[in-house]
Amino acid sequence: MKTAGTAAKTVAKSSEFAVIQTGGKQYQVSVGQEIKIEILTGEHKEGDAVVFDKVLLVDNGSDTTIGAPFIKGAKVNATISKIGRAAKIDVIKYKQKSRYFKKNGHRQPFYQVKIESLK
Repeated sequence: MKTAGTAAKTVAKSSEFAVIQTGGKQYQVSVGQEIKIEILTGEHKEGDAVVFDKVLLVDNGSDTTIGAPFIKGAKVNATISKIGRAAKIDVIKYKQKSRYFKKNGHRQPFYQVKIESLK
């Protein structure tokens, strides 16, 4: 199987998937997949179970359920496998001939979660 860089791990495509919303973004997930999420509210540590209840779409291969905006009773269970910070990004502001140079760095925190089940 191919991997898209070091950040994403490719898993065997299953016919069942869901689209969830968390941290202001939407993710297409399936069982066994690991995804990186930027924001989770509350205190969390590695190994904690997380439930995503904002499910927008569920497809099991033969039947598709679409929420308006969310599906009632649908949940995606996941486990936090890693908490870390992404690579450093340099932010540089520069204006020539005016002696103006500002350099700042930023490392975005992330939670890597493994999808356990779709309900």
